[in-house]
Amino acid sequence: MIALSLAEIATVLGGDLRLAGPATAETIVDGIVDTDSREMGPGSIFVAKPGAETDGHRFVGAAREAGAALAIVEHVVDEDIPQIVVADAVTALADLAREVVARVRAAGDLRIVGITGSNGKTTTKNFLARILSDEGETVAPIKSYNNEVGAPVTMLRVTHGTRFLVSEFGADAPGSIARLAGLVHPDVAVVLMVGMAHAGGFGGIEATAKAKSELVSAATSSGTAVLNVDDFRVAAMSELATSRGMSVVGFGQSDAADIRAHDVEVTASGTTCVVEAGGERIPLRLQVLGAHHVGNALAAIAAARVLGVSTADAVARLETVEIAERWRMQPLGNDRVRIINDAYNASPDSMAAALRTLAQITGQDERTVAVLGAMSELGETAGEEHDRIGLLAVRLNIQRIVVVGPEARRLFISAISEGSWDSEAVFFPDQDAAFEYLRTELRDGDRVLVKSSNSVGLRHLGDRLGELFS
Repeated sequence: MIALSLAEIATVLGGDLRLAGPATAETIVDGIVDTDSREMGPGSIFVAKPGAETDGHRFVGAAREAGAALAIVEHVVDEDIPQIVVADAVTALADLAREVVARVRAAGDLRIVGITGSNGKTTTKNFLARILSDEGETVAPIKSYNNEVGAPVTMLRVTHGTRFLVSEFGADAPGSIARLAGLVHPDVAVVLMVGMAHAGGFGGIEATAKAKSELVSAATSSGTAVLNVDDFRVAAMSELATSRGMSVVGFGQSDAADIRAHDVEVTASGTTCVVEAGGERIPLRLQVLGAHHVGNALAAIAAARVLGVSTADAVARLETVEIAERWRMQPLGNDRVRIINDAYNASPDSMAAALRTLAQITGQDERTVAVLGAMSELGETAGEEHDRIGLLAVRLNIQRIVVVGPEARRLFISAISEGSWDSEAVFFPDQDAAFEYLRTELRDGDRVLVKSSNSVGLRHLGDRLGELFS
């Protein structure tokens, strides 16, 4: 974070500064800001966020011992550390992020990119951060820091030397993206897709589309909207963008795209295509598995071009990315038994894309094995969406369908009903039972996909299988 005095921070937050030890109101702090006391270091700021399972106020002492110079609290804690008492710690975190980014922006050349979409946010963020990091200091979220805590924590990592801030915006309800993106008003607003992920929490896919469009509304009016023209709901956001005076850049595989991919091919060693932009045609070879990542790459290239990076440079840098992120199409195992651990998250769209990738990368003499868990947050559509994935797995001729957990049992029943008989589809109530089956069932030539929503935790099963066959 940029250097601020305790008094300045208290003023920004509208809080009550309580001094302790040798600190004065003019004491400067410039360390990281976080809600996790384990992340604290010298000069850092600990935000004591109350939670459903624990209360951050219990860890103020641990934060002080780790070097924290300030605690932002909702009530005074009996610890020898300066404290700023606020009404709401999460709101205070957002207020501090807004102020710090505004000061850096006013003093220098900071450019801000916001990314949202039902799928692909983290991969696109990582792709773009890789491209921009060669241009100057780039701040981007760790993992999927895209909520009311993670997004401001990331923003607060900017300094006066930061040239690019890449923010990832998730949404758990209408208004979430508007609130988070409104903290920084991005120069570039990237919308990837509108899908069924979290649709249960929004009341349907049209409400989801409206929520994603909040990023375009929150961007600067002189900025650029980077939109997926292959998704008609995203493409329709161009009208909103132009009505605000923004420029629009479209990406995708259709002829309407400004940044376009064609000749897409997926193999076990990566994904290739030809990128066409501004009259140039440049081959791209991604080490990341899956045709669906081509769209994420195009989005990153498009955003980078808006920020002044050439297509050739963007492509060259993307080709160095080995994996999108841990637990996202992550290759594990060995050449005999290859595990693809893609169980950090799952939606109907990403589940279908992962199954298609599994079918595409498996050779004629190899066997496809899909280890599948539940997709969460689908609301009243959950049953039919699990049915659809079960049907798709059978129609793609996935040779072993291993369903794990009671929440995914309907997927198993659907596969059986579609014709996956004679032990082609099996069900296990938990990960341990599935692991015991797989450790003896898997054989040379197997290509294994592990896929579920994060809350189901099959990523840990994928790690176990990867270690077993390493």
